[in-house]
Amino acid sequence: MKRREFITLIGGATAAPGFWSPVARAQRGERMRRIGVLLPATADNKEFQVWVGAFLQGLAQLGWIMGRNVRIDTHWAGANAAEIGKHAAELAAIGPDVIFAHGTSTVRPDPVGAGLVESLARNATGFMTFEYSLSGKWLELLKQIAPGTTRAAVLRDASQGGGTGLFAAIQAVAPSLQVEVIPVNMRAADEIERAIAGFARSPTGGLVVTAGAASVVHRDLILALEARYRLPAVYYERFFAAAGGLMSYGPDRIDQYRRAAGYVDRILKGERPADLPVQVPTKYELAINLKTAKALGLNVPPTLLAIADEVIE
Repeated sequence: MKRREFITLIGGATAAPGFWSPVARAQRGERMRRIGVLLPATADNKEFQVWVGAFLQGLAQLGWIMGRNVRIDTHWAGANAAEIGKHAAELAAIGPDVIFAHGTSTVRPDPVGAGLVESLARNATGFMTFEYSLSGKWLELLKQIAPGTTRAAVLRDASQGGGTGLFAAIQAVAPSLQVEVIPVNMRAADEIERAIAGFARSPTGGLVVTAGAASVVHRDLILALEARYRLPAVYYERFFAAAGGLMSYGPDRIDQYRRAAGYVDRILKGERPADLPVQVPTKYELAINLKTAKALGLNVPPTLLAIADEVIE
């Protein structure tokens, strides 16, 4: 593969969490094309299975049928940076026409060195999952559902630029909401547990969980800490609310995976990723878990219920 092109779903105003990437090789006249899929999750992750299903459905609607004119190699790389780098190199080695990768964590571990792209600046495009300003909305929602909140622990992955950018945007809106924000790194489970235990010793606290592979890895722990310390929490992804978290607000991933299929189709038909504009999400979803709200002793404002896309009871 002498020339590769990269489509990237970027999770941030510049590059925050959530980066989906196809890498394209333009060899015309081939009947069977090859797509590599690189995911920062394990194969038993139900949410990713649904999202990938939407991607495959989108491809099928555009005429790409597995076994007939396209072959798809899916690598479930998990959230470990070393494993992601290993899988990225393996995918690059088989020479697919396109590599589709989700998450900044799948692209950041030296994509050039791994052989994925010669130049991200020249060959990258894709879909933004989060603009940094969106994180301010998470804090606003926390204040709406728990008006007594005066302190918020913001769980972020400080090793990712997106984690730093999202926290900075939350800091910017905090004074207007009269909320003190405290960063909590998501490097290790014991570090998260100690930080939240210490934070919960004082009253009127809440949690904001920002996007990143680390939050997925530690999802069960974070949800357990929310319940244990009775802390209202707002998450960036619906599956947290479905699993017992209080509230989530973020882009419709199924819609984005379907749209990503359209970009892959255009690349396979000869368009250059660098010529395809980066797109922002077109649909956002607000989910509220009423069972969790009741357990926390919160009365959800009717105004929030009226605008919720999903109310979990």
